Amino acid sequence: MAKSINQVIIMGRLTRDPEMRTTPTGKTVTSFSLAVDRQGSDDTADFFDITAWEKLGELVNQYLSKGRRCLVQGRLRQESWDDKESGKKRSRVAVVASDVTFLDGPSGDEGGSSAAPKSSNSSSKKNDDVVIEDTDDKPIDLSEIPF
Repeated sequence: MAKSINQVIIMGRLTRDPEMRTTPTGKTVTSFSLAVDRQGSDDTADFFDITAWEKLGELVNQYLSKGRRCLVQGRLRQESWDDKESGKKRSRVAVVASDVTFLDGPSGDEGGSSAAPKSSNSSSKKNDDVVIEDTDDKPIDLSEIPF
């Protein structure tokens, strides 16, 4: 029998600022939603509610805000409840994030170029020039290689 798969990858813009709260057991959970433009359509989008737990949710709350782009990987979860006002049964499908990639830089620039961490080998370090001397064309003796 085939194994079941529940995986989703979506990319879009946050429709509102993330909201972080703490459960009675002390875990943090962050809720946000994404608008994903439909292919070939200018004015329509699909909207997805997303939850991110603990450290991932804290990072989302810290670095994302309304209008910022991100890519979310996760699983779909069916939720159902009784509406307190109307008494009707309600349901929705939400995304539980397992990974969130921030696509905009700190100032909202596309491509995230300024959000990329600086390399540890920055150009401000002093580079020692290495001079390679001419080598002869003698064959290499494999017994001299230490590994």
